[in-house]
Parts: sequence; structure tokens; C-alpha cells
Amino acid sequence: MKNFTSNSQKIGQLGEEIACTFLVKHGFSILERNYTKKWGEIDIIAEKGDKRYFIEVKSKSVSSLDIVSGETVTNRPEENMHPWKLKRLRRVVETYLISKRMGHIEWQFDLLVVYLDIEHRKARVKVMENIIL
Repeated sequence: MKNFTSNSQKIGQLGEEIACTFLVKHGFSILERNYTKKWGEIDIIAEKGDKRYFIEVKSKSVSSLDIVSGETVTNRPEENMHPWKLKRLRRVVETYLISKRMGHIEWQFDLLVVYLDIEHRKARVKVMENIIL
């Protein structure tokens, strides 16, 4: 397991933990976390039914007011999914599927955005499903 030291790394790690809890509550099995190759990383690989899910987690620390309203004023984490990042993620997904000999399995790529109110110990998860890589 990685050792996270910066505040943003700790927020990211907490966001991934919350995302895993959220997925398990919704019937997913977590197969792997932080599947890493030199060209990229998939935060969570999960399974539900006969489908494999590759999940990127973006976490953001916000105030309680933002979580209640469901809005954040600035810097939406999903905006960090640039075309070059999607291309790198696709390469990692392809590498995973080839290495596990899963050429014909049904899969999709999802983004989970976790908004964290650290002060009040609350979180909100926003799911963006079936992103095209």
C-alpha cells in the first residue's frame, strides 16, 4: 500500500476508501485497487454481474454547505479528465484485459467524484457512468 504524506494525497486516499464503501453498498465486488503501470493507474477495478468496471476516483474537500446544496462553486474534479488522461487510462485498461486474458469480457469505465466535508465528517458521491475512453 502506498504511503500518502501530502494533504491532497490524504484527501485522495480517503475519497478512494469512501468510493469503495459506496460501490460495495451498491452490489459491486472490489477486485483490485491502484492497478499501476508506468503509463497510468486505475484507482479501482470492480465487478458486478458479468461486467468489469474500471473506476477513476476524484476527490475534493468542500464545505458542508456545498455538500448539502450538491454544488461546488469552483474547480469541479471531473474537469481534470483531459483527453490525454483518458487515452492513458484506456491503455491501462487494455493492458489489464490482455494480462488477465479477458479479451471478450464486457466492461465500462466510470468516474466517481467524492466531495468530502472533513470538518463535519460527511461525503457525497457523484457517479458518472460509461465514459468513453
